[in-house]
Amino acid sequence: MARHERLLLVTGSALLTLLLLLGYLATLPKARDLKQDDIDAAVLHTLKNNVLPSQEAKAFQVIQRSVVRVRQVDKQDPTKVKGVGTGVVVVDKGVILTSLHVVAGGERIEVEFADGLSSEATIVGAQPENDLAVLQAKTIPDDLLPATLRSTKELRPGDQVIAVGFPFGIGPSVTSGVVSGLKREYHSPEGQRLLTNLIQFDAAANPGNSGGPLITMDGAVVGIVTAILNPSVQRVFIGIGFAVPIENAAAAVGTSPF
Repeated sequence: MARHERLLLVTGSALLTLLLLLGYLATLPKARDLKQDDIDAAVLHTLKNNVLPSQEAKAFQVIQRSVVRVRQVDKQDPTKVKGVGTGVVVVDKGVILTSLHVVAGGERIEVEFADGLSSEATIVGAQPENDLAVLQAKTIPDDLLPATLRSTKELRPGDQVIAVGFPFGIGPSVTSGVVSGLKREYHSPEGQRLLTNLIQFDAAANPGNSGGPLITMDGAVVGIVTAILNPSVQRVFIGIGFAVPIENAAAAVGTSPF
């Protein structure tokens, strides 16, 4: 009798456990098939709550190591800076494009690379009709990365661009805008210079941006910033900047960019 009682007790306990388990499972919501609307909602929720890097941030990351600070310094006292502009590395041997007016008349020219290395540079080419100069740095970083150049043939008004440079010596600074127009002309305030076939853009540019790259959202250089249009005497940006197309800039270097 004792054995039968223990057997009945064990069997009863097992049945009770099974009944409780079945009761619990019955309270759980039934799994439903996922539909495309469910997937879309989940993706939108993820994008909304996890901010991704902007296109501008990605473009700057691509070009960052190729942008250099260009300085005119006193020959006797290199700590005395006479002027600041921007340049972009186009050949990994230290060949740099910049604006001619950034380096013209300089007693001594120095460039500072993205890793902080400073080097004296010399002018090895010039294209006054396009306000372009080609520099050769004497010392270069071991991992110097040249910029990728892109043809302007597919460039259209409204395309997004960024300008990278050292406005008023501050930088590298990134500004964002769009291509405002193509094949523009620009007369210097003194009337001594006429530049043609320019890219007009509205990304903010100020003194110090000259010589810097105008870049598409894939990080490719389509122009070299050369001028800003401002009818006032303040010489600061009011929304109209100009860049020399990269085809002209490449001609100054003497090589095809594509």
